[in-house]
Amino acid sequence: MPTIKKRINISVSKELNSALIKLAKRDQVPQATKAEHLLRFALEMEEDNTLNVIAESRDTSSAKFIIHKTAWR
Repeated sequence: MPTIKKRINISVSKELNSALIKLAKRDQVPQATKAEHLLRFALEMEEDNTLNVIAESRDTSSAKFIIHKTAWR
């Protein structure tokens, strides 16, 4: 049966596989669904970290500030 999702093959350690099995069983979802959820969460954290690095580099004492109304006009 065709699927709209892209399939990938990954190799995981015994420990990681065991944790994935337990988490999937706890949440009553298939292992693949749990793996996708955890991967999505990790990617969001990675994105947040990257955006934080950008924001910190822009947060200087010489930064130019504009008022809210001007920014969203």
